[in-house]
Order: sequence, then structure tokens, then C-alpha cells
Amino acid sequence: MSQSISRQNFDQWMMPVYAPATFIPVRGEGAWLWDQEGKGYIDFAGGIAVNALGHAHPAMIRALTEQASQFWHTGNGYTNEPALRLAKQLIDSTFADRIFFCNSGAEANEAALKTARKYAHDHFGEHKTGIVAFKNAFHGRTLFTVTAGGQPAYSQNFAPLPPDIHHGIYNDIESARVLIDDDTCAVIVEPIQGEGGVIPATVEFLRELRELCDRHHAALIFDEVQTGVGRTGELYAYQHYGITPDLLSTAKALGGGFPIGALLACEKMASVMTVGTHGTTYGGNPLACAVAGEVLSLINTPQVLNGVKQREQWFRERLQAINEKLGLFSEIRGVGLLIGCALRDEYAGKAKQISLLAAQEGLMVLIAGASVVRFAPALIINEEDVTLGLNRFEAACTRFIKGESS
Repeated sequence: MSQSISRQNFDQWMMPVYAPATFIPVRGEGAWLWDQEGKGYIDFAGGIAVNALGHAHPAMIRALTEQASQFWHTGNGYTNEPALRLAKQLIDSTFADRIFFCNSGAEANEAALKTARKYAHDHFGEHKTGIVAFKNAFHGRTLFTVTAGGQPAYSQNFAPLPPDIHHGIYNDIESARVLIDDDTCAVIVEPIQGEGGVIPATVEFLRELRELCDRHHAALIFDEVQTGVGRTGELYAYQHYGITPDLLSTAKALGGGFPIGALLACEKMASVMTVGTHGTTYGGNPLACAVAGEVLSLINTPQVLNGVKQREQWFRERLQAINEKLGLFSEIRGVGLLIGCALRDEYAGKAKQISLLAAQEGLMVLIAGASVVRFAPALIINEEDVTLGLNRFEAACTRFIKGESS
């Protein structure tokens, strides 16, 4: 007999690094999840921009089960067909010449930073180690990536931190210009800061970063863990901006819910990562790569990518109407289906309260910092579910304005 499980078991058994919702989802289909009690929720959170094709997509189930019936894992002493096919898909669809597979966005960013330092070391000498990142960025939870992230709350209790990482102000090119010099090996930037508040970069900012990196022989790294795989209406956000990085990290939506990450690299950067310089036990796992290959095939089509732009309009028009009625948000921003609603000053710090009220109404949303409500739904969510979800969101916001607590 299987053991009965409740939310209270989390507090008993799990390391307390999360504060999960009071309900436990047990089943999903499309844009919907149902909890242990049978209550249905429309999912505008998307597993934090992971479930790009929603829940239980039949093509993903088929890809997983077909590969599962063949073999699951060999380790990196061998290659496999799903990994090679996925690598070719990514190369054919992007600037990349070479691919490194891993298991998460943090690992992809770790690989990017290591590659940049190795390239600088091999071509310019041991002095060229500086990394320029940006305040309020998020690049992962390893010690290296959390230091690059520029949010002291995530790194300050884990000192000593990796040295020679400097933080400029996002979208302020002058602050970056002061930091980038001939000792800089890499600049790492999110085209849209996700966890930092859903803040898109300006084209001018990214273009100037590209020029500064070229001038000082530094690698430009785009962290597209959250913006990649169709989220902005392009396969990757760099294509939206028309500015090409040297290295790009991708994860989250790449597996549609199955853990996988990848580093996309141009040939000159990849060439320094020779046998033994980096690795991972599970990276390039055939199960993950089979699923990701199917996800990429489904998303990288004009129908889906153009559909993201159409769905963005559905969200924006309705969110603007809600805001005109309630006056809750100072700004509605983002690109594609990564949308942030920034609270007005008088409601600062209360995004979590709105998300909890939304859950009571049967809607799952995200926050991005304490003052931004974030949406990252499935890229193929239908109009009926968008409408119903935003009705529920309006109900939650109305309750919030009236002073109801969660």
C-alpha cells in the first residue's frame, strides 16, 4: 500500500529551502493542474517558464516512452542518437557551432563562465579573468553563478565567493563601460531579466555590450535559460534583438519539463574545451534529449512562434483593462509570454499576497521579486484558458484591493 502524502510532510521531511503552496498538484493536462482534492488550477506559472507545451503533451509522452523502452543512460563515455540529433537541431536553428549538454540552467551558465575563462587563459594569459555581470540578475545557485547573479541576498551567506566578478547596472551602458577592460574575459547578461523583475534589455544596451566585448576580446554570454525556446516569440531572444552572443545558456523550456540544459557555443570558444576540461554524468542523457528534440521540433515553427506574439496581445489587452479598472500596476512589461506586472509604490512588496489570492481563485502565477507578478504560461495555451485565467486573476486583484488577505 502506498503511503498517504500531505503538504505537512514537506515541513517534516524536506530541507526548508522552499515554502511551497498549501496544495499539492497531482495531475496536469494542457494549461490545467488538479490538486489532491480535485480542485483545478489554470497554470500561468508554467513551472517557471519550463512547461512550454503545457502538461502531458501527447508528443512529449510518446518521445519519452519510446526512448524509455530502448535505453535510459550510458554516461559520457558513449554518445547516443537523441543527443546528436538534438545538437544538430540547435546548430541548424541558431548561431551555434558546438553544443554541450547538461542538466540545468545553472550548469549551463557554469559551463559558459568556465569556457570564457579557459578561452581567455589560453589566448591572452592568466591575467584575463574578469567577469562583468549585472545587478539583480539571476544565473543559478552554484557558488560561481550565484556570485555572478548580482543579488546579494542569494550569495552573502556563502562567503568567500569567487573573485573578480563585477556588477554593472542593467540597461546602463556607462556603468558597464567603466567595468569592461582588457582584463575582462566575459560579460554575462540576460536579454530579459526574469527573476529580477521581467525587465527587457534595450537594443542599444545589448549592441553596446557586443561592441565592448569585441573591442576588449571578451566573450559575450547571453543567459537565455528563461527567455529561450520560443518564450519571446523567437526561438531565442537574441534573434528578437538581432545581436549574436559568443555563448548562450539554455534550459527550462528546452525539455518542456524534463530536466535538461545546454551551452551553445561558437567554434572559437568551443575549441578550448578539450577532453577532460569539463563534464557531467547525466548531460546528454538520451531520455532528456529525446524529449527535448520533440519539444524543439514542435516549438520551432512559424505557427507556434507567431502564436506566442498573438497570445502576448491577449494578455496585454486584458491586463491593461484590469489595471484601468483597479489601478494596481505601475507598468506591464516583458516580451512574448514572459510578462511582468509591476506593483505601484503603495503596494510594493505584496506580489506574493496577490499570488496566494490567485491560487485561492484557481490560478497559478509567479512573482519576480517582491513587487512584480509574473506570467509564463504554456506557449500554446488557448484563448479560452487565457480568458478564464485572467478572470480569476481579476477576482484575486479585486480581493487584494479590498484588503482581503490570503
